[in-house]
Amino acid sequence: MADWGKTHEVEIAAALRQGRRASTPIYETDLGATYCGDSQKLLKSRPFEARKGKVQLVFTSPPFPLNTKKSYGNRQGEEYIRWFASFAPLLRDMVTKDGSIVIEIGNAWVPGEPVMATHVIEAFLRFLKKGGLHLCQEFIWYNPARLPSPVQWVNRERVRVKDAFTRIWWMSPTTRPKADNRKVLREYSPSMKRLIETGKYNAGPRPSEHHIGAESFKTDNSGAIPPNVGGAEALPALDGMITPQGFAEYLEETTNLLKAANTLSSDDYRKFCVERGAPVHPARMPSTLVEFFVKFLTDEGDTVLDPFAGSNTTGAVAQSLGRRWLSVEAEWQYAAHSIGRFDPTHVTSTCEEIAVQARNGDQAAASSSSSAIPLFTS
Repeated sequence: MADWGKTHEVEIAAALRQGRRASTPIYETDLGATYCGDSQKLLKSRPFEARKGKVQLVFTSPPFPLNTKKSYGNRQGEEYIRWFASFAPLLRDMVTKDGSIVIEIGNAWVPGEPVMATHVIEAFLRFLKKGGLHLCQEFIWYNPARLPSPVQWVNRERVRVKDAFTRIWWMSPTTRPKADNRKVLREYSPSMKRLIETGKYNAGPRPSEHHIGAESFKTDNSGAIPPNVGGAEALPALDGMITPQGFAEYLEETTNLLKAANTLSSDDYRKFCVERGAPVHPARMPSTLVEFFVKFLTDEGDTVLDPFAGSNTTGAVAQSLGRRWLSVEAEWQYAAHSIGRFDPTHVTSTCEEIAVQARNGDQAAASSSSSAIPLFTS
């Protein structure tokens, strides 16, 4: 991400003007476009109709069915389930025949009781059924930086442990969507590296009834196939424990799957917002999590869509990996300030409410360029 203060300045209006067409992007890059508005309505608009059947991956994290009302919006119970499931046919129509829909949702609790609600699981199942989709695999994202919650049961009454994971469902219209785990291999552990180097291990049957062949572990496949759950192996030893911020940075730097924290206080997006007095999105998606699925399920040039973009981590990761992208976010401040995630030299156009200026005093090309991708405009 570029340092906007060094190369370009940007002025962002407090709100979108009334009457503006939501189907017009608020900013575009050479690979994608961000829209501000109701995602249900926008998915039925002209620019998105033009992309039907052409999106390779939908990756998103919709609002959670929380009991406490959040500023970025949330529904509860059956209302949430119906609302969530209504997106299934819309998103299925957007993806290619071998495309994927990957959705992350947090857990829910029964109001006033130390028991978990089943809204999330019911919502996922309703989504699958309404969209006629297949569940390719379920993933678990462990977030070590998450604060202890629910507070009443974890901190006060001490009758539950910290809720620190969320579910991620990988779905598709087909049982065999495009995917290649060779693109997300993890570095071998030191012990596996020694095993490959020496070729010495005990072959034969195991108590699990698996039979380990004499040549099974002698081939170097350039890395280990990642699991669908991550956690313990990401933790540094207790005798080498570091500060919370350092711990989060440790995870970002040394892991690439399902266990990154989303609270790095020094990240460039947060700095961009703070310097401009703008609200920082409270539920930011770690870039490493998005990167895993984009690499796993798409190729360069494919299109990635996020209908609940928030601070647009998905778009920024897709851009960095050479994928085309589309993002939708309902809140103007979150949508507009997500431009800070992109190198200003890649921004090709902006709306009237976002003015980009080069530091040398010339009007930046981004504000008036006609090189935006035609299919992304109305």
